[in-house]
Amino acid sequence: MIIFKFANQILLLELGKGGVVVVVGWYLPELYPKFRKQEESINSSWEVDSDPQAGKGFPINFSVHYSMALTEAKNVVAPLMNIVKFKGMSILQQLHLEERLFRTSSDNWCIINDGTNAPTIVMGVSGKPSELLDIKLVLQDKVPVVRRFTGGGTVVVDPGTIFVTFICNKDAVPSVELYPRPIMSWSGLIYEDVFRGIADFHLRENDYVFGDRKFGGNAQSISRRRWIHHTSFLWDYEVRNMAYLKVPRRAPDYRSARSHVEFVCHMKDYMSTSDFIDRTVKAVGTRFSLTPMQLEEGNIHGKTAFDHSSRLLTKAELEAAFASQTNLYGESTGLSQVQVDLKHVQSN
Repeated sequence: MIIFKFANQILLLELGKGGVVVVVGWYLPELYPKFRKQEESINSSWEVDSDPQAGKGFPINFSVHYSMALTEAKNVVAPLMNIVKFKGMSILQQLHLEERLFRTSSDNWCIINDGTNAPTIVMGVSGKPSELLDIKLVLQDKVPVVRRFTGGGTVVVDPGTIFVTFICNKDAVPSVELYPRPIMSWSGLIYEDVFRGIADFHLRENDYVFGDRKFGGNAQSISRRRWIHHTSFLWDYEVRNMAYLKVPRRAPDYRSARSHVEFVCHMKDYMSTSDFIDRTVKAVGTRFSLTPMQLEEGNIHGKTAFDHSSRLLTKAELEAAFASQTNLYGESTGLSQVQVDLKHVQSN
Protein backbone atom coordinates (compact mmCIF):
# COMPACT_ATOMS: atom_id res chain seq x y z
CA MET A 1 0.00 0.00 0.00
CA ILE A 2 1.32 3.47 -0.92
CA ILE A 3 0.05 6.63 0.74
CA PHE A 4 0.16 9.55 -1.69
CA LYS A 5 -0.78 13.17 -0.94
CA PHE A 6 -2.39 15.16 -3.74
CA ALA A 7 -4.75 18.15 -3.82
CA ASN A 8 -5.26 18.11 -0.06
CA GLN A 9 -6.37 14.49 -0.12
CA ILE A 10 -4.56 11.22 0.42
CA LEU A 11 -4.63 8.72 -2.43
CA LEU A 12 -4.29 5.07 -1.48
CA LEU A 13 -2.38 3.13 -4.14
CA GLU A 14 -1.16 -0.39 -4.77
CA LEU A 15 1.64 -1.34 -7.12
CA GLY A 16 0.51 -3.99 -9.60
CA LYS A 17 2.21 -5.96 -12.35
CA GLY A 18 4.46 -4.11 -14.78
CA GLY A 19 4.82 -1.10 -12.51
CA VAL A 20 1.14 -0.14 -12.94
CA VAL A 21 -0.39 1.68 -10.00
CA VAL A 22 -4.00 0.89 -9.09
CA VAL A 23 -6.21 3.36 -7.21
CA VAL A 24 -7.53 1.73 -4.05
CA GLY A 25 -9.41 4.66 -2.50
CA TRP A 26 -9.23 8.17 -1.09
CA TYR A 27 -8.48 9.33 2.43
CA LEU A 28 -10.51 12.46 3.13
CA PRO A 29 -8.86 14.63 5.81
CA GLU A 30 -12.08 16.40 6.81
CA LEU A 31 -13.65 13.03 7.70
CA TYR A 32 -10.72 11.65 9.67
CA PRO A 33 -9.13 14.47 11.70
CA LYS A 34 -7.15 12.03 13.87
CA PHE A 35 -4.72 11.52 10.99
CA ARG A 36 -4.07 15.20 10.34
CA LYS A 37 -0.82 15.28 12.32
CA GLN A 38 0.45 12.23 10.47
CA GLU A 39 -0.14 13.98 7.16
CA GLU A 40 2.78 16.28 7.95
CA SER A 41 5.18 13.32 7.67
CA ILE A 42 4.00 12.49 4.14
CA ASN A 43 6.23 14.15 1.56
CA SER A 44 5.61 13.30 -2.08
CA SER A 45 6.00 14.31 -5.69
CA TRP A 46 4.68 12.68 -8.85
CA GLU A 47 4.46 12.74 -12.61
CA VAL A 48 1.36 11.38 -14.32
CA ASP A 49 1.71 10.03 -17.85
CA SER A 50 -2.08 9.76 -18.30
CA ASP A 51 -5.10 11.02 -16.42
CA PRO A 52 -5.80 8.94 -13.30
CA GLN A 53 -9.19 7.26 -13.13
CA ALA A 54 -10.52 5.67 -9.97
CA GLY A 55 -10.43 1.90 -10.09
CA LYS A 56 -8.16 1.76 -13.16
CA GLY A 57 -4.42 1.32 -13.49
CA PHE A 58 -2.17 4.05 -14.84
CA PRO A 59 1.63 4.37 -15.26
CA ILE A 60 3.24 6.76 -12.82
CA ASN A 61 6.70 7.83 -11.57
CA PHE A 62 6.78 8.70 -7.92
CA SER A 63 8.87 9.09 -4.80
CA VAL A 64 6.97 8.81 -1.55
CA HIS A 65 7.87 8.71 2.11
CA TYR A 66 5.11 7.52 4.43
CA SER A 67 4.73 6.66 8.08
CA MET A 68 1.18 5.27 8.32
CA ALA A 69 0.87 1.56 8.97
CA LEU A 70 -1.02 -0.59 6.48
CA THR A 71 -3.78 -1.31 8.98
CA GLU A 72 -4.38 2.42 9.47
CA ALA A 73 -4.45 3.00 5.72
CA LYS A 74 -7.27 0.47 5.32
CA ASN A 75 -9.29 2.32 7.93
CA VAL A 76 -9.28 5.60 6.02
CA VAL A 77 -10.74 4.44 2.72
CA ALA A 78 -13.94 6.40 1.94
CA PRO A 79 -16.98 4.78 3.60
CA LEU A 80 -19.57 2.97 1.50
CA MET A 81 -22.93 4.54 0.67
CA ASN A 82 -25.87 3.18 -1.30
CA ILE A 83 -27.49 5.69 -3.66
CA VAL A 84 -31.07 5.37 -4.92
CA LYS A 85 -32.83 7.61 -7.42
CA PHE A 86 -36.58 7.96 -7.96
CA LYS A 87 -38.79 10.02 -10.23
CA GLY A 88 -42.11 11.24 -8.87
CA MET A 89 -42.41 8.95 -5.83
CA SER A 90 -45.14 10.15 -3.48
CA ILE A 91 -43.74 11.99 -0.50
CA LEU A 92 -45.54 9.72 1.98
CA GLN A 93 -44.09 6.62 0.34
CA GLN A 94 -40.65 8.24 0.36
CA LEU A 95 -40.92 9.05 4.07
CA HIS A 96 -41.97 5.47 4.81
CA LEU A 97 -38.94 4.19 2.91
CA GLU A 98 -36.58 6.60 4.66
CA GLU A 99 -37.84 5.74 8.11
CA ARG A 100 -37.53 2.02 7.40
CA LEU A 101 -33.94 2.41 6.19
CA PHE A 102 -33.11 4.70 9.12
CA ARG A 103 -34.56 2.34 11.73
CA THR A 104 -33.78 -1.10 10.31
CA SER A 105 -30.80 -0.83 7.93
CA SER A 106 -27.15 -0.60 8.97
CA ASP A 107 -26.01 0.90 5.65
CA ASN A 108 -25.40 4.51 4.65
CA TRP A 109 -27.91 5.81 2.10
CA CYS A 110 -28.42 8.71 -0.26
CA ILE A 111 -31.95 8.99 -1.68
CA ILE A 112 -32.79 11.38 -4.51
CA ASN A 113 -36.40 11.83 -5.61
CA ASP A 114 -37.11 14.17 -8.52
CA GLY A 115 -40.59 15.49 -7.72
CA THR A 116 -43.55 14.03 -5.89
CA ASN A 117 -46.77 12.96 -7.57
CA ALA A 118 -49.18 15.58 -6.19
CA PRO A 119 -49.15 18.79 -4.10
CA THR A 120 -48.87 17.84 -0.43
CA ILE A 121 -48.26 19.75 2.79
CA VAL A 122 -45.58 18.15 4.96
CA MET A 123 -45.24 19.09 8.64
CA GLY A 124 -42.57 18.27 11.22
CA VAL A 125 -43.27 15.71 13.92
CA SER A 126 -44.29 18.40 16.43
CA GLY A 127 -45.97 20.83 14.03
CA LYS A 128 -49.44 22.16 14.91
CA PRO A 129 -51.82 22.68 11.96
CA SER A 130 -53.70 25.46 13.77
CA GLU A 131 -50.49 27.51 14.00
CA LEU A 132 -48.93 26.67 10.64
CA LEU A 133 -51.71 26.26 8.09
CA ASP A 134 -54.61 28.17 6.61
CA ILE A 135 -56.80 25.20 7.40
CA LYS A 136 -59.94 26.64 5.80
CA LEU A 137 -58.17 26.80 2.44
CA VAL A 138 -56.51 23.38 2.95
CA LEU A 139 -59.89 21.76 3.63
CA GLN A 140 -61.56 23.63 0.80
CA ASP A 141 -58.94 22.47 -1.75
CA LYS A 142 -58.65 18.99 -0.19
CA VAL A 143 -54.85 19.18 0.02
CA PRO A 144 -53.34 16.20 1.86
CA VAL A 145 -51.35 17.00 5.00
CA VAL A 146 -48.57 14.65 6.13
CA ARG A 147 -46.89 14.63 9.52
CA ARG A 148 -43.37 13.25 9.01
CA PHE A 149 -41.18 11.38 11.50
CA THR A 150 -38.47 14.06 11.58
CA GLY A 151 -38.42 17.56 13.04
CA GLY A 152 -38.21 20.80 11.09
CA GLY A 153 -40.78 23.14 9.63
CA THR A 154 -43.68 22.94 7.21
CA VAL A 155 -43.43 22.90 3.44
CA VAL A 156 -45.68 22.46 0.42
CA VAL A 157 -44.15 19.92 -1.96
CA ASP A 158 -45.23 19.09 -5.52
CA PRO A 159 -43.80 17.81 -8.83
CA GLY A 160 -41.40 20.79 -8.84
CA THR A 161 -39.71 19.75 -5.57
CA ILE A 162 -36.46 17.76 -5.54
CA PHE A 163 -35.72 15.70 -2.44
CA VAL A 164 -32.26 14.65 -1.25
CA THR A 165 -31.79 12.52 1.86
CA PHE A 166 -28.68 11.32 3.70
CA ILE A 167 -28.89 8.45 6.18
CA CYS A 168 -25.53 7.88 7.85
CA ASN A 169 -23.92 5.85 10.58
CA LYS A 170 -21.96 7.79 13.16
CA ASP A 171 -18.78 5.87 12.23
CA ALA A 172 -19.11 6.85 8.55
CA VAL A 173 -18.53 10.53 9.37
CA PRO A 174 -16.82 10.39 12.78
CA SER A 175 -15.90 14.09 12.78
CA VAL A 176 -19.62 15.02 12.81
CA GLU A 177 -21.11 15.11 16.30
CA LEU A 178 -24.60 13.72 16.77
CA TYR A 179 -26.29 17.10 17.10
CA PRO A 180 -28.38 19.09 14.59
CA ARG A 181 -25.92 21.94 14.00
CA PRO A 182 -22.82 19.81 13.16
CA ILE A 183 -24.90 17.67 10.80
CA MET A 184 -26.32 20.79 9.18
CA SER A 185 -22.83 22.24 8.75
CA TRP A 186 -21.61 18.99 7.20
CA SER A 187 -24.45 19.08 4.68
CA GLY A 188 -23.64 22.71 3.91
CA LEU A 189 -20.12 21.68 2.82
CA ILE A 190 -21.58 19.21 0.34
CA TYR A 191 -23.87 21.81 -1.21
CA GLU A 192 -21.08 24.37 -1.33
CA ASP A 193 -19.48 21.96 -3.80
CA VAL A 194 -22.77 21.47 -5.65
CA PHE A 195 -23.44 25.19 -6.16
CA ARG A 196 -19.86 26.40 -6.56
CA GLY A 197 -19.74 28.80 -9.51
CA ILE A 198 -23.55 28.74 -9.86
CA ALA A 199 -24.91 31.21 -7.33
CA ASP A 200 -24.29 32.91 -3.98
CA PHE A 201 -25.01 29.83 -1.86
CA HIS A 202 -25.08 29.98 1.94
CA LEU A 203 -26.31 27.95 4.88
CA ARG A 204 -28.41 30.50 6.79
CA GLU A 205 -29.54 29.17 10.17
CA ASN A 206 -31.33 25.96 9.09
CA ASP A 207 -31.95 26.89 5.46
CA TYR A 208 -30.12 26.79 2.14
CA VAL A 209 -30.27 30.17 0.43
CA PHE A 210 -29.11 32.02 -2.65
CA GLY A 211 -28.31 35.47 -1.31
CA ASP A 212 -31.10 35.98 1.23
CA ARG A 213 -33.80 33.87 -0.46
CA LYS A 214 -34.52 30.35 0.65
CA PHE A 215 -34.67 27.45 -1.80
CA GLY A 216 -34.01 24.45 0.48
CA GLY A 217 -35.56 23.41 3.80
CA ASN A 218 -34.09 20.75 6.08
CA ALA A 219 -35.24 18.27 8.69
CA GLN A 220 -33.43 15.69 10.80
CA SER A 221 -33.77 12.78 13.17
CA ILE A 222 -30.86 11.57 15.30
CA SER A 223 -30.42 8.30 17.16
CA ARG A 224 -27.55 6.98 19.27
CA ARG A 225 -25.55 5.62 16.32
CA ARG A 226 -27.29 7.01 13.26
CA TRP A 227 -28.82 10.13 11.77
CA ILE A 228 -30.97 11.23 8.84
CA HIS A 229 -30.85 14.62 7.16
CA HIS A 230 -33.31 15.33 4.37
CA THR A 231 -33.93 18.38 2.23
CA SER A 232 -36.74 19.59 0.00
CA PHE A 233 -35.36 21.80 -2.78
CA LEU A 234 -37.74 24.26 -4.48
CA TRP A 235 -36.67 23.77 -8.07
CA ASP A 236 -40.08 25.19 -9.00
CA TYR A 237 -43.32 25.83 -7.14
CA GLU A 238 -46.84 27.12 -7.61
CA VAL A 239 -47.19 30.55 -6.04
CA ARG A 240 -50.80 29.75 -5.15
CA ASN A 241 -49.65 26.86 -2.94
CA MET A 242 -47.80 29.26 -0.67
CA ALA A 243 -51.21 30.51 0.51
CA TYR A 244 -51.71 27.25 2.44
CA LEU A 245 -48.91 28.23 4.84
CA LYS A 246 -48.98 30.78 7.60
CA VAL A 247 -45.87 32.72 8.53
CA PRO A 248 -44.56 30.64 11.47
CA ARG A 249 -44.23 32.22 14.89
CA ARG A 250 -40.61 31.07 15.08
CA ALA A 251 -39.11 32.31 11.83
CA PRO A 252 -35.39 32.80 11.10
CA ASP A 253 -34.11 36.31 11.72
CA TYR A 254 -33.00 36.77 8.13
CA ARG A 255 -36.58 36.30 6.93
CA SER A 256 -37.35 39.81 8.23
CA ALA A 257 -41.13 39.20 8.24
CA ARG A 258 -41.21 38.68 4.47
CA SER A 259 -44.12 36.78 2.92
CA HIS A 260 -43.53 33.26 1.56
CA VAL A 261 -43.35 34.54 -2.02
CA GLU A 262 -40.78 37.21 -1.07
CA PHE A 263 -38.82 34.78 1.09
CA VAL A 264 -38.26 31.85 -1.32
CA CYS A 265 -36.84 31.53 -4.84
CA HIS A 266 -36.84 29.05 -7.72
CA MET A 267 -33.81 26.83 -8.24
CA LYS A 268 -34.77 26.56 -11.91
CA ASP A 269 -33.55 30.14 -12.38
CA TYR A 270 -30.03 28.87 -11.65
CA MET A 271 -29.72 25.31 -12.95
CA SER A 272 -31.55 22.35 -14.47
CA THR A 273 -32.73 19.38 -12.43
CA SER A 274 -30.32 17.04 -14.20
CA ASP A 275 -27.36 19.35 -13.54
CA PHE A 276 -28.29 19.63 -9.86
CA ILE A 277 -28.65 15.87 -9.44
CA ASP A 278 -25.39 15.17 -11.30
CA ARG A 279 -23.50 17.72 -9.20
CA THR A 280 -24.98 16.32 -6.00
CA VAL A 281 -23.94 12.78 -6.85
CA LYS A 282 -20.45 14.02 -7.72
CA ALA A 283 -20.11 15.95 -4.45
CA VAL A 284 -21.29 12.98 -2.38
CA GLY A 285 -18.92 10.74 -4.35
CA THR A 286 -15.91 12.72 -3.11
CA ARG A 287 -16.81 11.72 0.45
CA PHE A 288 -18.22 8.22 0.01
CA SER A 289 -17.72 5.23 -2.24
CA LEU A 290 -21.14 5.10 -3.93
CA THR A 291 -23.05 1.96 -4.88
CA PRO A 292 -26.08 2.56 -7.15
CA MET A 293 -29.11 0.57 -5.98
CA GLN A 294 -32.45 -0.31 -7.53
CA LEU A 295 -35.26 -0.76 -5.02
CA GLU A 296 -38.24 -2.67 -6.37
CA GLU A 297 -41.76 -2.00 -5.13
CA GLY A 298 -41.66 -5.00 -2.79
CA ASN A 299 -38.34 -3.95 -1.28
CA ILE A 300 -39.60 -0.41 -0.66
CA HIS A 301 -42.37 -1.64 1.62
CA GLY A 302 -40.19 -4.37 3.14
CA LYS A 303 -40.97 -7.94 4.05
CA THR A 304 -41.19 -7.48 7.81
CA ALA A 305 -43.77 -5.57 9.82
CA PHE A 306 -42.79 -1.98 10.55
CA ASP A 307 -44.86 0.77 12.11
CA HIS A 308 -44.21 4.01 10.25
CA SER A 309 -44.75 7.17 12.23
CA SER A 310 -45.16 9.41 9.15
CA ARG A 311 -48.85 9.57 8.27
CA LEU A 312 -51.65 11.53 6.66
CA LEU A 313 -53.69 13.72 8.99
CA THR A 314 -57.37 12.86 8.84
CA LYS A 315 -60.10 15.26 7.83
CA ALA A 316 -61.43 15.09 11.39
CA GLU A 317 -58.07 16.17 12.78
CA LEU A 318 -57.90 19.13 10.41
CA GLU A 319 -61.49 20.14 11.21
CA ALA A 320 -60.71 20.03 14.92
CA ALA A 321 -57.65 22.21 14.35
CA PHE A 322 -59.76 24.60 12.27
CA ALA A 323 -62.31 24.90 15.06
CA SER A 324 -59.53 25.83 17.48
CA GLN A 325 -58.47 28.84 15.41
CA THR A 326 -60.67 31.22 17.41
CA ASN A 327 -58.72 34.24 16.21
CA LEU A 328 -58.89 33.42 12.52
CA TYR A 329 -61.12 36.45 11.84
CA GLY A 330 -60.13 38.52 14.85
CA GLU A 331 -60.94 38.43 18.54
CA SER A 332 -64.32 40.12 18.12
CA THR A 333 -65.81 37.41 15.93
CA GLY A 334 -64.66 34.57 18.17
CA LEU A 335 -65.44 30.89 17.78
CA SER A 336 -68.90 31.40 16.27
CA GLN A 337 -67.47 32.77 13.03
CA VAL A 338 -65.05 29.85 12.82
CA GLN A 339 -67.89 27.40 13.31
CA VAL A 340 -69.86 29.09 10.50
CA ASP A 341 -66.88 28.84 8.16
CA LEU A 342 -66.32 25.21 9.11
CA LYS A 343 -69.90 24.35 8.16
CA HIS A 344 -69.33 26.13 4.84
CA VAL A 345 -66.20 24.05 4.15
CA GLN A 346 -67.96 20.81 5.12
CA SER A 347 -70.85 21.58 2.79
CA ASN A 348 -68.39 21.84 -0.10
